Amino acid sequence: MRRGLNILMMLCGIFFYSCNEAGAENLGDFSTEHHKENAITPDVKMVSVKGGKYQPFYGADSSLVEVKDFLLDERPVTNREFLDFVKKNPKWKKSNVKTVFADDTYLKHWKDDETLGDGVNPDAPVTFVSWFAAKAYAKSAGKRLPTIDEWEFVAMADETSANARKKPSYSADIIKLYEVKFREKNPVMHSKPNYHGVYNMFDLVWEWTEDFNSVLTTNDSRTAEYDDKGLFCASAATTATDVLNYASFMRYAFRQSLKANYTVANLGFRCAKDLTTTK
Repeated sequence: MRRGLNILMMLCGIFFYSCNEAGAENLGDFSTEHHKENAITPDVKMVSVKGGKYQPFYGADSSLVEVKDFLLDERPVTNREFLDFVKKNPKWKKSNVKTVFADDTYLKHWKDDETLGDGVNPDAPVTFVSWFAAKAYAKSAGKRLPTIDEWEFVAMADETSANARKKPSYSADIIKLYEVKFREKNPVMHSKPNYHGVYNMFDLVWEWTEDFNSVLTTNDSRTAEYDDKGLFCASAATTATDVLNYASFMRYAFRQSLKANYTVANLGFRCAKDLTTTK
């Protein structure tokens, strides 16, 4: 596996992309038809994360990036919570959602619009949800999706330290978790929290971020200069700052394969919020 990742590292360095132009043109529908969501009140604790400077895995240079203080859900959104969301926002039910906002596997593990499938744990992370659906859920809850930098800042931590990336076992231990089959079927919060008090960063699902495609279309997630077309493109660009951090490489490689309407069996999300908005 390491040899394969090294080869991928060597091959990356130029951009490549394939875009769904029609999908990008219809993106305006999301801001008009889906501009308002009925409110939900999920019962989940938000952890206050003390920000700071960190070295991002990708970037045009080796500059440290500052992450401001913010709030983050202590765990991923569950099937139970997403079911409540679609009941209160029928346009996001399986039978109603438009293909431009979610592909044909959207909530495929559910029996129907308002019934979880056989063997689907209500307390397991919701999966088979698109970026658009996750973003709508977050808005309905009065929150947002975390940025890549916020998510990766929290992901640096292990159980005892805020930045464990220099520990020899850090990346290897995460990869072992990534390799567990059907981990997304397990309930949330059955493992130990990290230094920040956040659960399940690695052991259950991959997670959507607000700007999942920004590093790939602009080569820098901090510029916020990415266009709507990128939401419908599978892109790649590499300027890795830590070529030995295989776990991070796997996350960024996965993100570059996504389009905003994709739904994946082990891809879920959690919500974030600006700390200043709570005052």
